[in-house]
Amino acid sequence: MSFTTSRSARAALAFDLVQQLQARLQARLGAGFERHQWLRDEGRHGGGCRLTHAGGPPLQRASLNVSHVHYDDEPQRPLASATALSAIVHPLPPRAPSLHIHISWTETKAGPGAWRLMADLNPCLPDPADTAVFVAALRSAAGPHFDEGAAQGERYFHIPALGRQRGVAHFYLEQYGTDDEAADLAFAAHFGATMIDAYGGILETRVAQPGLPTLAEKDEQRRYHTVYLFQVLTLDRGTTSGLLVHDQNDLGVLGSLPALVDRELLASWEPRVPRPQDELLRALTAIVPADGAIGDVQKRAFCRALRDHYARHPAALDLQARGDRVPPTVRNHGH
Repeated sequence: MSFTTSRSARAALAFDLVQQLQARLQARLGAGFERHQWLRDEGRHGGGCRLTHAGGPPLQRASLNVSHVHYDDEPQRPLASATALSAIVHPLPPRAPSLHIHISWTETKAGPGAWRLMADLNPCLPDPADTAVFVAALRSAAGPHFDEGAAQGERYFHIPALGRQRGVAHFYLEQYGTDDEAADLAFAAHFGATMIDAYGGILETRVAQPGLPTLAEKDEQRRYHTVYLFQVLTLDRGTTSGLLVHDQNDLGVLGSLPALVDRELLASWEPRVPRPQDELLRALTAIVPADGAIGDVQKRAFCRALRDHYARHPAALDLQARGDRVPPTVRNHGH
């Protein structure tokens, strides 16, 4: 299978970059990945490639998704191209933190393009040393943009219903760009490589620690992964936008979900969730099996539930997470 690529030179450079970063992260994580290609409109409007890890030491689950979508042949669509790496890593050892990283370039037909840079560390059992390493890497990678990105990250990954954050270190820089295209590309490349290498070092240290996890540690991992799933499915604007734009990469969009959650804990949060999101949470909880295992069947069912919910309650999108600026992702795709 193959797909067309954008005629934009900047999109081509961005596509090369995210593929390089995908390969770099895979190399840090080791073997065991499977390659899956997906097509946007049978490849006419691009597509992508995701690398997935279904489990096995040192990983519980991982998804490294590269996407490249364009509408060169449809002038009525506002979007010219969107190119991204969206990666999530959930390690098997409870003391090894999860990683989320997103590097993307988006350009419209009416104006200049912009970068989105995100990285956050998500431990089940927070460790001050790991957090310090990750934050130091963020400071180095972001330079003068650290304060802005950290503030937006804290806001974006806040979970109001639970009164907590998802993760311990966050960075979210939206719609970044200057007049120096080469410098912007270099900044995105440096940011991605720095965060991948920092996380790789943290993971290697944690995996090398002797001893088996305790039952209490496994329980805490399951509880935190329930928080993670809750945030992704009820608050994460990027995830929801990806599902509302098209249905041709559903497993890739929900590749961030962990393998095992606590259904009773998830259900217990319904009274804390504002309407109509309580209705959404009820529908999502009904999909989770009694043992809490999340596989492709559950992911596809989550996608249907989310699309149905926002078709009936479009205003509920305003309840989702946001930084200082909200990108018009769905509108840009002509929806």
